[in-house]
Amino acid sequence: MAGQQRVYKARIKSTQSLKKMFRAQELIAASRIGKARDRVAMATPYARAITRAVSAVATHSDVSHPFLVERTDTQRAAVLLIASDRGMAGAYSASVIRETERLVQRLESEGKQVALYVSGRRAVAYYTFRQRELAGQWSGFSDSPTPEVADEIANELLDAFRAAPEEGGVSEVHVVFTQFVNMVTQRPRVVRLLPLEVVEGVAPVGESDALPLYEFEPSPAEVLDALLPRYVRTRIYANLLQASASELAARQRAMHTATENAEDLIRTYTRLANQARQSEITQEISEIVSGADALASS
Repeated sequence: MAGQQRVYKARIKSTQSLKKMFRAQELIAASRIGKARDRVAMATPYARAITRAVSAVATHSDVSHPFLVERTDTQRAAVLLIASDRGMAGAYSASVIRETERLVQRLESEGKQVALYVSGRRAVAYYTFRQRELAGQWSGFSDSPTPEVADEIANELLDAFRAAPEEGGVSEVHVVFTQFVNMVTQRPRVVRLLPLEVVEGVAPVGESDALPLYEFEPSPAEVLDALLPRYVRTRIYANLLQASASELAARQRAMHTATENAEDLIRTYTRLANQARQSEITQEISEIVSGADALASS
């Protein structure tokens, strides 16, 4: 019985330590989620505006830009996966990796060769353990991405799309990330960036909502040359911000649940320890009474 008490007390102590860690992670995520949501809210209007501008330019000009047409000279496709650097976020990374695997299977079934670009240590470790070759990888910023990192990722993807087939050029670029809906809901999403696929379509045109007329200077081709790469960088940065807010929300929720589970375990182990102590006391009393009866009868 004494051995059982020691076991339960050790488990209570270790669970209390885990509870403190879970609680600390929950508070850290809660303190950061507000800023992450504000960054998403600030970046969304600009992303929508540049999407609308790109849609208008592509619609009102007859220029055939490389970013707007399908490539037929290569069967390679680039996939950018945005995951987390750290764990303790429930199924956050697993969900987006699972969505990426479905996309890869679909592309391979279409006869395409997939080049994986991965952001986040969890995803890098996943594919490294399975000995999958990565065309590019980034880590260390999943909960606080910067425009500089987004530009670095976008430039590498743009270079891959512009490259010749013999240099590893790709015919399309996809991004897999987690969309932040609210503190409870985060959804894995797949978006094709190149060739240009407008993510947030232009609103329906009505009598009082006509698209503005554009004059391109110096020329539509040069406008598209400047605007389309910026559009890609903006979309990638917005996706990184969405993933950051989703990661923090998932971690806060997961750590809150883990803290509650730790409290339940502590209550269970405390009850079992008390039962073991009570059994030990009962056994000691029985032994004393039996010894006294034996002395009296002798």
